[in-house]
Amino acid sequence: QGREIFCGRDDLVIRFQFVDDAKSSHSVKRLCEVLKLNRSSYYKWRNTSSARTQRLLSDAIFGARVKAVFAAERGCYGAKRITAQLNDDSPGSPVNHKKVARIMRSLKLFGYSKKRKVTTTVSDGRKPVFPDLVGRKFTAPAPNQVYVGDITYLPIADGSNMYLATVIDCFSRRLVGFAIADHMRTSLVQDALVMAKGQRGSLDDAIFHSDHGSVYTSHAFQETCRTLGIRQSMGAIGSSADNALAESFNAALKREVLQDAKTFANQLQCRRDVFRWCTRYNTTRRHSWCGYLAPAVFEEQCPVTLRSAS
Repeated sequence: QGREIFCGRDDLVIRFQFVDDAKSSHSVKRLCEVLKLNRSSYYKWRNTSSARTQRLLSDAIFGARVKAVFAAERGCYGAKRITAQLNDDSPGSPVNHKKVARIMRSLKLFGYSKKRKVTTTVSDGRKPVFPDLVGRKFTAPAPNQVYVGDITYLPIADGSNMYLATVIDCFSRRLVGFAIADHMRTSLVQDALVMAKGQRGSLDDAIFHSDHGSVYTSHAFQETCRTLGIRQSMGAIGSSADNALAESFNAALKREVLQDAKTFANQLQCRRDVFRWCTRYNTTRRHSWCGYLAPAVFEEQCPVTLRSAS
């Protein structure tokens, strides 16, 4: 009957502990018989008590380090990014991401994973379609060769929207150009491309891949590309996978900036928060593609260099 007391929600450890607490008034042999325990298992549990206590203490200390990084990154880092940060902080004591994941689960720490999708592509079937020069291979052998871009909306509390246009280098995932405005006119994507030119010095012969939005097929944007020496590329109509890198960037920005909020408080706050995140994205936010280095750091450490300006 004794074992029935400990069945169901109680586990083996609790029964071992009961035996340990009651062994002064009852024999271990009898207690183990009643609770259907193997005496050798109980003694092994008791003899390893010190090691378990030490592990709990070690996990508590390590958990504090994990929690500090998690809090510093506002809950945006998962196990692998936290592991990379901890290993950079203490290069002489490397840790494994599986241990970090275990500790995070025990502390109930989970990175933000919410994703909202709103279509901002307005296609104009009368405009020319450019060939797909990327083919869903969002890679490049060196910086300043292949770029992707997109427009995403940024919801404001008053019901309005701001819009962000991006230019992302496929080699390092670096955001080399972006522009924020309260409209989706062609000048928005032109401004982002001009910023990229300012960052790189020259975009001559670089590929710029986008969707079939009317701003990207407009005569004004085509002229800007020709002036900068850029070759335009476009994927299939209606397929987000053909511009997956830009879509992934947009999702990460909204997930990490908005977190539990649905909107930005106002347009000024939106500009400030997005600009701050974009700067952090390039300089300190660890990217899995870059071996958990920030894109700017990845470029600095890579042996290949930017092509010289024409």
